[in-house]
Amino acid sequence: MSLVAALIQRRRQPLLRRAVQEVLALYGVEVPAAAEIGPGLRVFHRGFGTVLHPWTRLGADVTLYNGVTIGRADPWVPQEQSLMEGVVVEDGAVLCSGAKVLCKEGVLTVGRGTVVGANAVLTRSTGPYEVWAGAPARKIGVRAPLAARRGAEEPAAL
Repeated sequence: MSLVAALIQRRRQPLLRRAVQEVLALYGVEVPAAAEIGPGLRVFHRGFGTVLHPWTRLGADVTLYNGVTIGRADPWVPQEQSLMEGVVVEDGAVLCSGAKVLCKEGVLTVGRGTVVGANAVLTRSTGPYEVWAGAPARKIGVRAPLAARRGAEEPAAL
């Protein structure tokens, strides 16, 4: 686990909260205490410039590269009037460098195992194991679940 991922996991501990937030700020990472982070988070390139909205929920084994933003697509509207309810990034999703996931209303879901490409601007929910790229992002392919990529003969790693 990288230092930044370890700090993100510990950002809610009462005695460490302020110190952890300050160290994350040195890396340019903003992960509010309200954001829910699942186990196995991987953060590459120290997550420089990564910002998560407080109403974000990351599942297990999510991968974030530097410059990822998860937030509102309507920042000009006061938060209490926004129709955004949150962003859910399901297990095993990968958000590549500079990816922006922006929700305007309801809950935007990045499906299980989905890849959001570098500098993509995703403004709608995805299905599982899809590949999205572009600005605005569009589905450009699908990827096989990890078990299928390993092959039938090779047992899953424990």
